[in-house]
Amino acid sequence: MDSRQRLLFLALLSIVVALSAIPSSAAAAASVRSSTDDKVTLALYYETLCPYCSNFIVNYLYKIFENGLINIVDLKLSPYGNAKIGPNNTIICQHGAYECLLNTIEACAIYVWPDVSEHFPFIYCLESLVYEGKYTEWETCFTKLNIDPKPVTECYSSGYGDKLELQYAAETNDLQPRHTYVPWVTMNGRPLYDDYYYFESRICRAYKGDNAPEICDELSRSSIRKESGNRVRSVCYKEESIKSMLSRIRSAVESWIHGVNIAASI
Repeated sequence: MDSRQRLLFLALLSIVVALSAIPSSAAAAASVRSSTDDKVTLALYYETLCPYCSNFIVNYLYKIFENGLINIVDLKLSPYGNAKIGPNNTIICQHGAYECLLNTIEACAIYVWPDVSEHFPFIYCLESLVYEGKYTEWETCFTKLNIDPKPVTECYSSGYGDKLELQYAAETNDLQPRHTYVPWVTMNGRPLYDDYYYFESRICRAYKGDNAPEICDELSRSSIRKESGNRVRSVCYKEESIKSMLSRIRSAVESWIHGVNIAASI
């Protein structure tokens, strides 16, 4: 999807937001939306400047708003990722201070517009700029979406955004099993691990209600072939995970060298 297509998609999402504000009867709403009890909970734990997170949001996650899966999904976004808590509850982000800024801005957007149909267009816009390497232009998203920046910027400048980030930190650090990279996608509380790219077919399988969108029929026919292909782990690892991996590699190499030396001495 190129820049022009993304702008068109943002415009369409804005129309959805506007239409969602129009009152409708309970019967009409029930015919379109799955009940809350039936919905599949999809959670994305991410950080704004991890290129694999922006790629997932911009090129994959947005599709559920187009194909109707959003009607059977309770989507939760958690913009904290692989950050760490430093002295005095300061937050140290994996990709530097600017990532902390953008994480907090997105946390504020979620707080200001708690309905996912309202905050997702803004997050999609910002992550599109990250994907294009233009993330310093993030404030243009207010203009592109014709929304008032004041609630979000006040949330950030007041320091309340920092409190939100600490809440996301606690939520992320309490994950069981603990996340080792981002994007970390969970469905009904269980991680999808490397299968996160196949989240759409997983949603259809997990959904137990009677209002599955048509896309589920299509995905059920194509998912087996697609999921049997080669998988490339496109993720940003936690620092601890990298250290652990390097430690295992070093131990394996040392063990191999030790074995070679023993064989040579015989």
